[in-house]
Amino acid sequence: MSSEAEGGFHMVDVSSLTSRTPSGRTPAGPPRGVLRTGLRTEDGVRIEAVYEAAPPSVTDTAVDPATDTAIVVAHGFTGSADRPALRRAVQALRAHAPVVSFSFRGHGGSGGVSTVGDREVLDLAAAVRWARRLGHARVVTVGFSMGGSVVLRHAALERGTDARTDAVAAVSAPARWFYRGTPSMRRVHWVVTRPVGRLVGRYGLHTRIDTKAWDPVPMSPVEAVPLIAPTPLLVVHGDRDPYFPLDHPRSLMAAAGMSGGSGASGGTAELWLEHGMGHAENAADEDLLDRLGAWLVRA
Repeated sequence: MSSEAEGGFHMVDVSSLTSRTPSGRTPAGPPRGVLRTGLRTEDGVRIEAVYEAAPPSVTDTAVDPATDTAIVVAHGFTGSADRPALRRAVQALRAHAPVVSFSFRGHGGSGGVSTVGDREVLDLAAAVRWARRLGHARVVTVGFSMGGSVVLRHAALERGTDARTDAVAAVSAPARWFYRGTPSMRRVHWVVTRPVGRLVGRYGLHTRIDTKAWDPVPMSPVEAVPLIAPTPLLVVHGDRDPYFPLDHPRSLMAAAGMSGGSGASGGTAELWLEHGMGHAENAADEDLLDRLGAWLVRA
């Protein structure tokens, strides 16, 4: 959960200026610059999204720039595309591939209200489709905290569709819903479930939260994981995470059929337990972000 102030990151909406081929790709391959636009989800919510090309040193060495990798980044609860921690992550990942970032519904400049991990799958699907329309045949996803739960569920639910992911990394993700085992998560539940808490979310954390409870309860991350294979899966978690203890990543790895030990890998799933790391994008250092970018591109 992040409470940093909004950063000053503003660009002109150029979505109407991007020409398309009949297949939906740009004729000359992916853009070389920066695009900011609004995307429409399948349920009609407008989502702000940003595309940032990789530096020329990366794109000029690509075998085929029209079919290279794009990384789609999903932020944590109360984050947005413009928050400093996510901006730092995006810049680190751009050293490996072009990056699409976006604000989940109810966050930042996006419309709608947050459903705290449920319908946010539709937001991620819209961002992945946009990356493919811009010319990327291979699109991978990485999510932090709530965004981690979303990328896991998205990888399971969108297999075989034009919104599919080709590799998925979940950082500081919960394994199951309704967890209240830490003081940090008890505070999150107060923000989400109490009227006063939602006011704090709206005016203090710039996050508009749905007043309705889940009905039905969506598939949990741990239920989604067995459905992801053979898509490559990476689970990353800090051993000092104040929100979700280590039984969460270990449960996710067990669901993937892995033992869940530090550095465990095999098949299509891999676990990195990060010594001294706290929670999500705020705690991800430059070394971890660099390794994440490299894994996403080669996975």
